[in-house]
Amino acid sequence: MGYVQEARENHVKKKVEEALRSKMKQKALKECDLYTAKYAECASGRTLSVVWQCRKQAKELNECLHQFTNDLVLEEMKKDYTLREERKDH
Repeated sequence: MGYVQEARENHVKKKVEEALRSKMKQKALKECDLYTAKYAECASGRTLSVVWQCRKQAKELNECLHQFTNDLVLEEMKKDYTLREERKDH
């Protein structure tokens, strides 16, 4: 495989990974909507005090988001994507 072909494949892989990361984040936000709403409610009308006044809500939101946005989730999405692509080729 030539350098140009390899560069193209790496570029495609990066684009696919970026798309999968975006999809992962969208799903996380949807799944954690309740915590997002609680944090937004707490933060409403605050400026600097949001840091200490909404610490609990921020922690809950981050814990929820982390369940859906971690390396294991991304690797699983990559496997699923690869399997779907292989099925298309056959």
